[in-house]
Amino acid sequence: MTSFFAVAIPSAKALETTPTEAQALRAAEQNQTAYTLPPEKLKLAKELFRSRTALHFVGEAWGILQLVLLLAMGVPARLRDLAERLTESRWGQCFVFVFLFLLLTALLNVPLRLYGHHVSLEYGLSVQRWGSWFADLGKSFLLEWLVAGLLVMVLFWVIRKSPKHWWFWFWIPTMAAVLFGVFLSPILVDPLFNKFEPLQQHDPALVTQLEKVVARSGVTLPPDRMFYMRASSKVTSMNAYVTGFGPSKRLVLWDTTIAAATPDELAGVFGHELGHYALHHIVQGLLFSAVFLLVGFFVGQRMTWWLLARYGARWQIRSQNDWACLAVLALVLNVLNFFAEPIENSFSRSIEHAADVYGQEAIHGIVADPQTTTQQGFQKLGENSLDDPTPHPLIDFWSDGHPSTASRAAFALAYNPWTAGQHPKYFQP
Repeated sequence: MTSFFAVAIPSAKALETTPTEAQALRAAEQNQTAYTLPPEKLKLAKELFRSRTALHFVGEAWGILQLVLLLAMGVPARLRDLAERLTESRWGQCFVFVFLFLLLTALLNVPLRLYGHHVSLEYGLSVQRWGSWFADLGKSFLLEWLVAGLLVMVLFWVIRKSPKHWWFWFWIPTMAAVLFGVFLSPILVDPLFNKFEPLQQHDPALVTQLEKVVARSGVTLPPDRMFYMRASSKVTSMNAYVTGFGPSKRLVLWDTTIAAATPDELAGVFGHELGHYALHHIVQGLLFSAVFLLVGFFVGQRMTWWLLARYGARWQIRSQNDWACLAVLALVLNVLNFFAEPIENSFSRSIEHAADVYGQEAIHGIVADPQTTTQQGFQKLGENSLDDPTPHPLIDFWSDGHPSTASRAAFALAYNPWTAGQHPKYFQP
């Protein structure tokens, strides 16, 4: 038990901002030139930021409004009646209702999804053909239906067994499903959408460079856990990520990133991603999700009760054990998720910044100039993705899970804990 909490709960050193880090953050606020775009790209970046912001918030609002309209028209009750006519089996009713409900909401969301992909194509961020895009959409829907069907079946079983405390008892299998999903996703789900190859087979010289960063960090990540993903058939943007845990733990580099970045810049990207493992961010993220889900289910149950007492008869929903009640719970959780979004993204930005610090320290002594190397990496990343150098602070705070590219590039230039009188945060001088 002690060892678990040592891993799960970040140390005070990991949470606090060191004087050297704080000094670099202050200096970064004054640097407006660490990440810049030429005029033509700046214009496109501003347009793209406005389009994506509108898509995000319109999508959130439409997701809530459509559920209100469906309930007001009695649609969930009709879907329930249809499911009950088609089969007497509870399992059958569950999967029929969930299928119909998800299909209806998916169709209502198609216009926004189409526009979102159109925007990505228009600005050159995607090259995925419409046929491939629709195929991915179909696969996502089927996976969502299977997972949601199982969870909804468990939910309504728990509601019948414990009407007052289902929020807690359902939270337990939900977290088990989350853990199971994080473990299995790299093995079973991700290959359905993208092609992966061992990085060792594709670029052994790069693996040798990255192993130097691994050795410096002390994290166990052998070459057979490093993967090359063929993203260029769908996107032009750059990315890398870590996923899974235990036997499924792996780091993935996109081919677009490898093509655009220098070996030193790739070492910096790798150092950042390795930092997520070294600083236990996956475990911390799971704990954060666990707390959020527990609070969300508790508040969601109370709000669902209130809505059923006030509108249940009008919506033709018999009780919280009614399949149609799923629409009410979905409405409540959508509203809660919207208002929780800034908290979730603040947490995400904090761990991304920590990984930035870790990554820049990790490549010290491996690359000649960690500060410039990291800053140039962010310049390429931002220019490639058409990131706005000056996003609106409120929008950035509410909806972005990463610090802005400009702030990350400026911090990279300012952060040099190896100079006299300064101290690194995660590595010994």
